[in-house]
Amino acid sequence: MRALCLAALAGMALASPLRSAAVAVVTVSDPWVRVAPNGRSAEAFMEITSSEGARIVRVESDVSADVPMQRPGAKRAAAEGIALPARTNVKLAPGDYRLLLPTLNRPLKLGDRVALNVIVEAPDGSRQTIPVNAEVRRRSAYDDHLHPLSPHTHAH
Repeated sequence: MRALCLAALAGMALASPLRSAAVAVVTVSDPWVRVAPNGRSAEAFMEITSSEGARIVRVESDVSADVPMQRPGAKRAAAEGIALPARTNVKLAPGDYRLLLPTLNRPLKLGDRVALNVIVEAPDGSRQTIPVNAEVRRRSAYDDHLHPLSPHTHAH
């Protein structure tokens, strides 16, 4: 038994130098989608953190053939990617970096779910796909927590 344990340890020691760079752990929280008043487009938001430096390079969705990334500001200015500095929470939010769903292939109503695949690239060029399930909402769950609608308030 002792020889087997030593052989296993020796094997691990030999394998360690051959391992590639660590894969970043990417976490997504509070994903949500807001539909435009005309109902034909939407924007997606979330908070995303990477354990290692990385970059969002592409996003795919089940409700829109194209999902461009948008720079901060009111005007639609495409971003080539969104930097994810190591261990830094990056917030995709209204007026900030965000994801555009410019042409919806089905109508979305409050409470519907939208599947997104966020493709993240590490500095070494390796990519990973992060599946995200976002709820269609008027505002983020965090905003709802801070400012709950009273029974007499109507959101439009």
